[in-house]
Amino acid sequence: MSLKLGDILAPMVAAAKDSLSADWANVRDYAKPEFKQLAQTLVDITKLAARQKISAAEAKSVLRIHKNTTLMVMLTVEGLGVIAGEKAINAALKAVRDAVNKALPFKLL
Repeated sequence: MSLKLGDILAPMVAAAKDSLSADWANVRDYAKPEFKQLAQTLVDITKLAARQKISAAEAKSVLRIHKNTTLMVMLTVEGLGVIAGEKAINAALKAVRDAVNKALPFKLL
């Protein structure tokens, strides 16, 4: 199964928006491009895995790096704490967990 950016980006953004509630208005302009990049990373990982060019350990490392980057960008917004940012990212990834894990030969999320 191949993932497409358009299939996973909307659920990720919606889940993050729900998680952040009132803070979404403050972080929206920063969050949307970051979640787009995070979603693209997931798509890229599935493509690499399909060609056997990335291991499960490497994929998890790449994902961890991009999650941290997304968190750092979101933390630049005044008033948004680490816990809120992490919850939003985790909610976004949970929203696409089944699709991503189904597209891979290993469990990533």
